[in-house]
Amino acid sequence: MTIRVLIADDHSVVRQGLRMFLGLDPELEVVGEAANGDEAVLMARQLQPAVVLMDLVMPGMDGIEATKVIRGELPATEVLALTSVLEDALVVGAVRAGAIGYLLKDLQGDELCQAIKAAAAGQVQLSPQAAERLMQEIRAPEHPGALTERENEVLQLLAQGLSNKEIAHHLSLGEKTVKTYVSNILVKLGVQSRTQAALYAVRLGLVPPASLSQER
Repeated sequence: MTIRVLIADDHSVVRQGLRMFLGLDPELEVVGEAANGDEAVLMARQLQPAVVLMDLVMPGMDGIEATKVIRGELPATEVLALTSVLEDALVVGAVRAGAIGYLLKDLQGDELCQAIKAAAAGQVQLSPQAAERLMQEIRAPEHPGALTERENEVLQLLAQGLSNKEIAHHLSLGEKTVKTYVSNILVKLGVQSRTQAALYAVRLGLVPPASLSQER
């Protein structure tokens, strides 16, 4: 089964280049292109892609607001921020809006393909620079709900970049059970995404900061 990808970028040459390159990977299928945030939201609703490659600086509705809307309406669709800008406000805004990752456009093509596949599997994808900035800006919750021993185990593995399937295999659990644990963790920590949960895991001292940079 191919991974359905929607590209959102206000530069047509970027969209065309991404479509051509991603089209070379048999595991990926570009199902649409959006030139701004409004189009990205409409097309995501219509096409329900597995992953949206989202530029953040676009006219009209920007990528951060579009990410928030898409993640709120389509929880099964992951948003991967792909931008040439590394600004604290954008990094933090994208993650708080629900983006599963933040990557810069200077990464290699094969790295982007791998990042899309990992994002579709629920793995956090952050460039080292973005991870560093997020650690400076995102604070651990002051009064997080108490996690059970098993929830702590799941959170540690999530923060290390493992997908639900990989966590299930590691802990000898069913994948649906892991999904339930992840949902409970997000509620107890008061966060909206796996990325935020991973950041808090570092803040809580459960995993080292290096775990957040998923360039593997």
